[in-house]
Amino acid sequence: MTSPTRTAYDVAAEVPDPELPQLTLADLGILRSVEVDEADGAVVAVITPTYSGCPAMREIGHDVRHRLEQAGFHDVEVRFQLAPAWSTEWITDEGRRKLHAAGIAPPSAVRPRTGPVPLTLGRPPAVACPRCGAGDTRQTAAFSGTACKSLHRCVACGEPFEAVKPL
Repeated sequence: MTSPTRTAYDVAAEVPDPELPQLTLADLGILRSVEVDEADGAVVAVITPTYSGCPAMREIGHDVRHRLEQAGFHDVEVRFQLAPAWSTEWITDEGRRKLHAAGIAPPSAVRPRTGPVPLTLGRPPAVACPRCGAGDTRQTAAFSGTACKSLHRCVACGEPFEAVKPL
């Protein structure tokens, strides 16, 4: 038998991100927890924004609440948790595959976080083209349709593409 907490988590995990609709909240790693109080059935879902000023968080909270209520849960509360801060390392392998399939370069390879983020001066490393795989690409704009993505162009195939910024 499936527990109410597991079912509630599964419902919230499948909510699509409004800015990257090919990804779910679980794919992005922003769904931290979902708990159901067995005594009264109240649900508390906890999500972490991709960055503290993310304009999509209000919509994401609304979507989580709405989907849980549609699934039969009542007294739903969505909480926002800022610490620990979200990192692109929290994007699942499935999420990275979905980004690539949509023509969006996933963030650079996962690196262990053992302390402060190092400051790197100079040009950031090139992002591999999600269409042809070439590493000879150029960033054309620091921001794309959302603040968490940048615009690039592949020198090899000439195609423009978006990339999720590594954090």
